[in-house]
Amino acid sequence: MKKYIVVAFMMTLIFTLLSACGTPKYAAVPINEDTDKCAICNMQVKDDAFAVQLTTKDGKTYKFDDIGCMNEWTGKNGLEQVGAQFVRDYNSKEWIPYETAAYVFDSSFKTPMAYGIYSFKSKQDAQKFTDEQKKGKLMTAAELKNHTWERTKGMMDMGGNHADQAHSEMNHNMQMGGDDKGMHAK
Repeated sequence: MKKYIVVAFMMTLIFTLLSACGTPKYAAVPINEDTDKCAICNMQVKDDAFAVQLTTKDGKTYKFDDIGCMNEWTGKNGLEQVGAQFVRDYNSKEWIPYETAAYVFDSSFKTPMAYGIYSFKSKQDAQKFTDEQKKGKLMTAAELKNHTWERTKGMMDMGGNHADQAHSEMNHNMQMGGDDKGMHAK
C-alpha cells in the first residue's frame, strides 16, 4: 500500500512539473534603434519611454514607436493571438506589462505618433504626474479599450525629425505613385 502512495505522489509531482513547463513565459526584449521599425508606421523605434511591444502566442515579437500603433495592430490582427504586451514606465523606462500599467492621456502630450498617452508602473506615479502637469486623464488598460485613439495633429515629437521623417516618407511614396498606407494618415 505504501508503494502505491509513493508512486501516486511521484506521478502527481511529475504531472505538476510538466504542466508548469507548458506555460509560456513572455518577456520584453531590448530595443535596437539601428534596426527596429514600428510594425505599423515603419518608423524607427527609439529606446525611450514611448517604445512598446507585444509578443504573439507563437513567439513573434512586434515593436511599436507609440502605444497607438500597438493598438492599431491589435485592432487589425486581434487580441486572441497576443501572448503579452509591454509598455515602458514614463519615468524609469522600465518594461512593464500592459495590463498592470496606469496610463495618462491628454491631447496636448507629445508622443511619436501623436496619440498623447503616457504609461506608468503605478497609479500613484500616474496621479503624481497629472498633479504636476495640472492636466491629463488617468486610465487603466481596460479603459483604453474604449478610448477613441485619435491623433492630435502637430503633437508628434521624438527629439528631432521623427514626425518630419514620417511626413517625408509619405510625400515620397505619393510622388512615386504610391499611397500613404501605413503612415497613419486620417
